Amino acid sequence: MRGCNVAQSPITVLQPDAAPREVLVEFEYSLASEVSVVSPFVDHVMRSITIFRVASDIEVDIEVALREALLNAIIHGNKEDPQKRVYVTIFCAADGEVAMTIRDEGPGFDSSSVPDPTVPEHRMSAHGRGIYLMRALMDEVSFEEGGNVVFMRKRASLDPSRSQGRCD
Repeated sequence: MRGCNVAQSPITVLQPDAAPREVLVEFEYSLASEVSVVSPFVDHVMRSITIFRVASDIEVDIEVALREALLNAIIHGNKEDPQKRVYVTIFCAADGEVAMTIRDEGPGFDSSSVPDPTVPEHRMSAHGRGIYLMRALMDEVSFEEGGNVVFMRKRASLDPSRSQGRCD
């Protein structure tokens, strides 16, 4: 994370025997509105999440969705304004669920106005795929506070043998 202009708050850790849906760990970050910080930041976050989750195929889903949300916040929300920041909170629950909020300081937008990139007339469009990917890869995606906040959730694996005090 060296040179990425990222601030991280202290981590809140609860007991590993916490009941499902209780937060096991919470990460809070503040990022500069620079596209160049996204890849190193996502790599760092995924290493952190993997510590608390048993490795599975869905980590790629989380990684892609987080990357898309960050790029949207920096490029479309904050317009790459160096005076603005992107705020990220990631919760990892004892049952393996991961929830994320990404907040920008831009003017917001109406997520329902973004065209569906899978319809023929929009397949060649350069915009709209990030939101589509987030919705396709995560179990829950919502836009709040006028579009300045995206909330995403990836539920835990249904395999109960993989949730013994770990985040999956």
